[in-house]
Amino acid sequence: MRVAFTKMHGLGNDFVLLELPAGLEFPTPGDWQKLSDRHRGIGFDQAVVICPPRRSDTDVFYRIVNADGSEVEQSGNGARCLAALLHRRGRSRNDRLTMESIGGVSCARFLPDGRVSVDMGIPNFDPKSLPFLAAAPSASYRMTAADTTIEFGAVSIGNPHVTLRVDTTDTAPVEAIGRALQSTPEFPRAVNVGFMQVLSGGTIRLRVYERGAGETQACGTGACAAVVIGRNRGWLDDQVEVRVPGGVLSVHWEGPGKPVWLTGVAQQAFEGIVEI
Repeated sequence: MRVAFTKMHGLGNDFVLLELPAGLEFPTPGDWQKLSDRHRGIGFDQAVVICPPRRSDTDVFYRIVNADGSEVEQSGNGARCLAALLHRRGRSRNDRLTMESIGGVSCARFLPDGRVSVDMGIPNFDPKSLPFLAAAPSASYRMTAADTTIEFGAVSIGNPHVTLRVDTTDTAPVEAIGRALQSTPEFPRAVNVGFMQVLSGGTIRLRVYERGAGETQACGTGACAAVVIGRNRGWLDDQVEVRVPGGVLSVHWEGPGKPVWLTGVAQQAFEGIVEI
């Protein structure tokens, strides 16, 4: 069946957004893998499937699928791209949009400069929320990955994240450690892995290995995770500029019990039709 789609990106972290026609079964992991192929398909880090709202207090429900065909709970940049698309289609109310994924409910607002800001919810440091098989909650953990002892913080931003502090992101072992943590029993549902270089209390550099996609140009929930973990350790302020390979994101987090806000550009690349 031929399906219309929109290709969008947040600082190079790219998405295909589409609505499946009634009667079309949800594509298999193999179908998504073919679509995500950058030589033979459309190419994307993640697909965002737009669905009717399940709750009366939300405007839309959406599902997120990785390039490898695995479905995940949340995507910060994906949520921002979806919000921007629906806003242009006139589906926002009073310049706000309330969205639901299996990771929870998020609220988007649209700034005068064209950027999109999304409330990603209250960070959850309980290891069970990732899930992460740790003996007890802690500000930092240690384990061995890729024959290296690593220290990291762990948090759920609706999806699982760990963040390592590094001296420089230029030489951080993103591929080796990121890949190793996908198959370790401590993370039974795999995990997104961030590598953070602290430049100042208000500025960091970040690279992220995303489960199911590998290293991406920008990871929205990864930026949120890095900031809340860094702030939890006393390294960062409540407003942080996050410099990722694709550009700059802004993260605001006032502290425990407060939601974390992610802000950045969300741009449309093209529209098309694909056979599914």
